[in-house]
Amino acid sequence: MAGADHFVERLLHWYSRCGRSSLPWQNPVTPYRVWVSEIMLQQTRVETVIPYFQRFIARFPDIDCLARAPLDDVMHLWSGLGYYSRAHNLHRSARIIADRYDAVFPCEFDEIVALPGIGRSTAGAILALSMDCRHAILDGNVKRVLARYHAVTGWPGEKDTEDRLWELAERHTPVRNVREYTQAIMDLGALVCTRRNARCQECPVTDGCQARSIGRQDEIPAPRPRRTPPMRSTIMLLLRDSRERILLIRRPPAGVWANLWSLPEFDHLDEVAEWGKTRLNCNIELQNRWPVVRHSFTHFRLEIQPVVGTAKHGGPDIVMEDDKAVWYNTGYPDQRGLAAPVSQLLKSWHESIK
Repeated sequence: MAGADHFVERLLHWYSRCGRSSLPWQNPVTPYRVWVSEIMLQQTRVETVIPYFQRFIARFPDIDCLARAPLDDVMHLWSGLGYYSRAHNLHRSARIIADRYDAVFPCEFDEIVALPGIGRSTAGAILALSMDCRHAILDGNVKRVLARYHAVTGWPGEKDTEDRLWELAERHTPVRNVREYTQAIMDLGALVCTRRNARCQECPVTDGCQARSIGRQDEIPAPRPRRTPPMRSTIMLLLRDSRERILLIRRPPAGVWANLWSLPEFDHLDEVAEWGKTRLNCNIELQNRWPVVRHSFTHFRLEIQPVVGTAKHGGPDIVMEDDKAVWYNTGYPDQRGLAAPVSQLLKSWHESIK
């Protein structure tokens, strides 16, 4: 296909001059390092990911180390990166690879895409970038490049639009230089064909871009249909013991902040006293409220009302028998996964008692 050849040729030439070739996961390139980077890069910008990736690889240099690590260690290194199910799936997948493939990352597409947290595009990226195998990818940057180049006007989240973009991704992916092409098209979307204020004058394929030719590069692809995310509210209890430690509760293995350690949550303050008696065998004396903390998720916004309380009459001894609750010393933070707003509240607590 002449159009595809022109597109690939121009893109590869641009990449040789302007593309990114010194990202941490590119030197050295291994399936494990590419896999970790691709999972981290889901919904997250490169500049944010780099320090997390470096710390993660330093602690877990290979699949076997990751598979044998406690989940808390993994979640701790992920704290602040968000979308915590990614870390949980990474850990689960490492254990599967250790058990089924002797800790060697599988090289077959069907085996890779069957692992938790790995979809079609991520599997393709791992194979293309680490093994130079011909597999198409379709991450957010690639969707934008292809949608503009071919004037695909729909929202990429719609099935018909996504199907069309996959067809184009498969068509353009070359037989040779797959690794370079895959990185090139991702880089083009990240550096030039950006969501806003695209730098069309720097684009190597601008002469064939249909969106550019009709002056609609700022409108294509169509944005996600607007909707106001619902607001939820919760009360978080900073419950201290006689040693000024704060009670943390492990969250369930599914849902928001899965498996992370968090503060006890309530819908209403009048629930706290009964919870203290039945759960901790203690009385809880509430002191004061802190300013509301707001946190945004993909599908909703959360308002957190922090409330400080003191546990009376033996609560610590009862709680410490339960591996799903712990009294946390904010002066000596340990290897424990904490959601970003919880971590910030604990830091604020530590500052308040210094």
